[in-house]
Amino acid sequence: MQETTTARRILTASAALLVLLVTTSVAAKEHYVAGTSYDAAVSDALTVAANRPEMNVVRVAGQSMLPYFSDDAVIVVKKIEAARLRVGMIAVYVNRFGEKVAHRVIAPVAGGWQVKGYNNDRADTTVVDGSNLLGIVYATFNSTGRAAVTVAGASLPVLETVLAAPAK
Repeated sequence: MQETTTARRILTASAALLVLLVTTSVAAKEHYVAGTSYDAAVSDALTVAANRPEMNVVRVAGQSMLPYFSDDAVIVVKKIEAARLRVGMIAVYVNRFGEKVAHRVIAPVAGGWQVKGYNNDRADTTVVDGSNLLGIVYATFNSTGRAAVTVAGASLPVLETVLAAPAK
């Protein structure tokens, strides 16, 4: 019975993801609107990542990856080996400043991969390799944003933040 409930939640979250991806692909990159609450996005992402130790759920801060995701999007990050990276994947990595960043892989370079935010004018200065790669974006849940005031006793976890920001 527990497996059936989990399977239903995963199917529901997958359907919501499909709707969000279709909605996102239609939106112009200068004008992005999401219709899902932050709490719902977190809940759905946690459902997708449940019982999968290779997956982690994080919150996004920044606009460099619009229309794919923006501030307060919730993403599921799947750990992979750097050798499995390919152009077009969105890598989550630690840059040379110690910041966690989610940007698109754009080209192989000496020693790893070059990445760039979709709306950035230039590529990031940190090469992504096996030593700084945290994983790839497996699923994206865009949200309307976090509430200004957190309700005491809320059951949702506080998520770690990754940046979708200007290149450094």
